[in-house]
Amino acid sequence: MSAGQARCLEQALVEGYRLLTEGIPSVQVVEAAIRILEASGLFNAGLGSNRQLDQVQRMDASIMDGRTLQGGAVASIERVMHPITAARLVMERTPHVLLAGTPATRFARYCRVERLPRQGPMRRRAGRQGETRATATLVKLYRDMAHSMRTKQARGKETVGAVALDVRGAVAAGASTGGVNVMLPGRVGDTPLIGCGVYADDESGAVSMTGLGESIIRVSAAKEIACLLEQGWTPVRAADVLLTRLVRRTGGSAGALVLSASGAFAIRHVTPRMAAGHWNGIGSPTVRDHFR
Repeated sequence: MSAGQARCLEQALVEGYRLLTEGIPSVQVVEAAIRILEASGLFNAGLGSNRQLDQVQRMDASIMDGRTLQGGAVASIERVMHPITAARLVMERTPHVLLAGTPATRFARYCRVERLPRQGPMRRRAGRQGETRATATLVKLYRDMAHSMRTKQARGKETVGAVALDVRGAVAAGASTGGVNVMLPGRVGDTPLIGCGVYADDESGAVSMTGLGESIIRVSAAKEIACLLEQGWTPVRAADVLLTRLVRRTGGSAGALVLSASGAFAIRHVTPRMAAGHWNGIGSPTVRDHFR
């Protein structure tokens, strides 16, 4: 974790805690914290998002309100600084949960979500080349570079997420990502899938995942952890059991932010590192990249 990433995480924690002390609902706090990380360019989300094989940034995000069980998500959205805000707008302004691709981008534009800076000439040329490249060539390129999916956590830029519990006892969870580097155009991971990348329920708790999305999807990670919390398991035990199963059954890797309805929390991972933090308003925020 770089010094810049650490400072940005501290900023997000301080702002989130400030909003909670002012009585702001947890779903708004989660959005605000993630927006800080998206705008930094230091993480694999928003401004800093990875590019797919055709050199286009396509981003995913989701957010869930544990009080109402409402959720919103966007997948393969382009040219948006804050996909998490687009996801919240899907939740609050439509009857849907997930919008994808060009229609999601149009929806964000209609709602005046802040755009990413204008593309430079190199980005536009790469985009045109990507549009004319044969699918078979893309598949070959992907296979040649597939090892990058297994080293996602070592690249220095990670998916971002947050969980929060407000003064009313409502929990929320959110996540935002640029996906796996050099992935096939159109690939969607766990982040925009409610129950996989995120889940929140006031009767159990809130969960936000990071890691190899394909593995997280296959075990429905966030929902499984939430179910264990509802059965009375501690966040540490619930996360450890699920992550162990994920490794055993899929060979993948992941990390989890887990917050129970009572306020107990855990940051756990089976990746080499996971830049994350927490703060209770006393002293300085705790930020580091190893929590096992």
